[in-house]
Amino acid sequence: MIRVAAVGDIHMAPETRGTLRPAFETLPDCADILLLAGDLTRHGTPEEARVVADEIRGLAVPVVAVLGNHDHHDDRPGEVTALLEDAGAQVLEGRAVVVPCGGAHVGVAGTKGFGGGFVGRSAGEFGEPVMKEFVRHSRHCADALRASLEELAGQDCDMRIALTHYSPVPETLAGEPLEIYPFLGSYLLAEAIDAAGADLAVHGHAHAGTENGMTNGGVRVRNVAQPVIGRAFHVYHVHERERVPAARSHANKP
Repeated sequence: MIRVAAVGDIHMAPETRGTLRPAFETLPDCADILLLAGDLTRHGTPEEARVVADEIRGLAVPVVAVLGNHDHHDDRPGEVTALLEDAGAQVLEGRAVVVPCGGAHVGVAGTKGFGGGFVGRSAGEFGEPVMKEFVRHSRHCADALRASLEELAGQDCDMRIALTHYSPVPETLAGEPLEIYPFLGSYLLAEAIDAAGADLAVHGHAHAGTENGMTNGGVRVRNVAQPVIGRAFHVYHVHERERVPAARSHANKP
């Protein structure tokens, strides 16, 4: 059993410095890894990113993060990423990482993701160039997530987690106005997760949404936006994958 702590949408700024650190310091007692599901800052400034960095620096558990739309607002996501990585986090965008956790190996594939909506009510890659660009960006994020999860499938992970900011399913948006669902997530992310496989999907972004959802393929989805979970982080207990002994896996080979 691997204990996965997760939270998103903490929206740190200088005036909130130190508010999460006491809770984060308890992580070794209850979790093996901390996932940050984007919108870590309010406006994506380096000043705000330094606050987040101080909250996570030197933690006794691995920290893996993706950025959110707020973290892009100041158009300096590279600087935000560098500051977080200097503090020890691994910040993912269209790539994956394998993290040792309590004797197990957890694979995390991450992307910010993007909007576009869900089956039956989604944007299409048609019409004005700006609409095509919108949908192409969403598809690009989903394709990168799928490729990253597939990469992890070949790395003998005990579990695989899809970490995004935008939601892959509409169920975790329940409570948000229907009119803004297309700006909160995309079914393309769920298709990527189901196609490649994962044990858990974690996202943020939907402050008024619902915690629990599931993809059509049966992957559990959790909305960990802080206003939804109502705490510094929530811990999910995820069973490790059953490994096939090497001798058995080659039994039918010449």
